[in-house]
Amino acid sequence: MPRLSRYFIRASLIYLLLGLTAGALILANKGLPFAPLVWVLLPLHIETMFVGWMSQLALGVAFWILPRLTGDAPRGNERWSWAALVLINLGLIVAMAAPFSQWPWSSTLARSLEAVGFIAFVLGNWRRIYSPTFGLQTLRRNQG
Repeated sequence: MPRLSRYFIRASLIYLLLGLTAGALILANKGLPFAPLVWVLLPLHIETMFVGWMSQLALGVAFWILPRLTGDAPRGNERWSWAALVLINLGLIVAMAAPFSQWPWSSTLARSLEAVGFIAFVLGNWRRIYSPTFGLQTLRRNQG
């Protein structure tokens, strides 16, 4: 398994732990109210579970399992995928701090960082999804 996939998956498991903890606190407070302020954790719970856990797990597995290219760089330009890892996690950290922040634009910044991170992942792995020679090979096979 590539190192980048391991980092994506490890980060996703950390966010799973954070999201489950926030969700458990919210659920416990719903059953036996002990701190009404715990509902502030709801955006953190949603963000960590969807973007932190599920998306990063999917990206880590996708980077690992997508077809390799021929040549010196079988996984394409990995810089884009590393940038995606950094940008998505930076966006998640900003998003988790947004409910406690005084800055009105922190949520917008968080979503922008995450969006640019996902775009970077797509740019780095687009060639692995559809090879330019695929159409020619299929055409030759059908003619022969």
